[in-house]
Amino acid sequence: MTMQSLSRAACVVAICLVLPGSAMAQIRVNPTGVNVNTQGATTVFLTYGGLTGYDAVEALWCGELVDARPAAGLRCDPGTIFGSLPLRFNQAGASGTNALTDIMTIPASVTRRAYQSASDGQRSAFFYVRRFVSRTGGQEQYVAVTCRLAGGGARTPLALTDVQLDVAGDRTPIMTVAQGEVVPSFEARVAYTGTGRLIGRWEVVLPGEELPTADDLLTEATLPRERRGSQRRYTQLSRFNVFLPPTGRVVLPGPDPGRLPSDMDGVYYVLLRVEASADKEGDSNLASVGAGAGVVNSGGVAGFPMPTLRYVVGSGTAVSLPASTTRDRVLLLVPRSDAQLDRNDPLSFAWASSAQVAMYRLELETAAGAHLFSALIAAPLASYRMPPLLTQRLNDATAVRWRVVATDAIGREIARSAWRNAGVRQP
Repeated sequence: MTMQSLSRAACVVAICLVLPGSAMAQIRVNPTGVNVNTQGATTVFLTYGGLTGYDAVEALWCGELVDARPAAGLRCDPGTIFGSLPLRFNQAGASGTNALTDIMTIPASVTRRAYQSASDGQRSAFFYVRRFVSRTGGQEQYVAVTCRLAGGGARTPLALTDVQLDVAGDRTPIMTVAQGEVVPSFEARVAYTGTGRLIGRWEVVLPGEELPTADDLLTEATLPRERRGSQRRYTQLSRFNVFLPPTGRVVLPGPDPGRLPSDMDGVYYVLLRVEASADKEGDSNLASVGAGAGVVNSGGVAGFPMPTLRYVVGSGTAVSLPASTTRDRVLLLVPRSDAQLDRNDPLSFAWASSAQVAMYRLELETAAGAHLFSALIAAPLASYRMPPLLTQRLNDATAVRWRVVATDAIGREIARSAWRNAGVRQP
């Protein structure tokens, strides 16, 4: 049977066999097919092998495949595309021998479209297709993975889809305690798919220690096998090893509050470190794609860094932040409050950086609340200089206000500053 004559049903079978596209060496992927959550996000650890001379480019989800000629393999039918891999979810990185590790995080918006398509009588399986381009001008290749709609229970990979640290009902707060006082207890509220054992530890970053990077905050199962064990380690508070039933949510108690240090003034960071565990639904076989030997365990994979909890130890009386101010966590530095800005000079803004932030959004408005401009700044950079072209927007403004909003790796707002006012000098 030629590629042109492949029927829709035959496409599904071909994908499970890793879609041979031509006589040339075909890039292969493992696993070739996975069960995914019908009603939410799903994250899967994938390994591509045989990438000699090739680079991975875009990734798409779609409901139908068509012949990719003159490229090798099958590509998405443009009329059935459900979505593309968002940049913030792209955790792909080189691994092993001519191999690539890809953390496929399917947004809920994609699974909703796939579910609606299945409800309309279409096939329930859809496809994740990666395109690879040759660095030497050779033939492009398309490699697909079959995604089968399931309930998110026992037959889907064990993956974390959302993690929130909670202190007395307040998520990811900043706590302030006096020196020697006991830090309040807290817990982690975890949303997940699949079933299996959640294994890991709680650690604390002491004042003066180098802060963890975004890669340090990833779960171990999110990393390629050769990078596991290379993340920075901090003072261990306790360990956990709990079984997660296929219910999708669990509350993980934090460490004993008596073990949290508070004998030195400064800012402490409590880290949730999740280790890789065995999970047959999401394991990746390196030998099957020529990327090494053995199986990579991926239980506990996540497409985002784990959140951190901060507490500040001071020598004064212990104070808890009021609930109304817990979201005002980004500290603005310059310009200072009520500063006079000169529209003829470059305007610079700066604020204090934070370990768990992936992106900052700087917002500038008139004193009356009319939008002037906004800018996105990738962490760890925590400053911005307004281009001269944008300063022209201040021509009619005599007073402005600005703030900074912080988001995590999947675009959720995790902190913001209060508005800060500034005057604008007339020419």
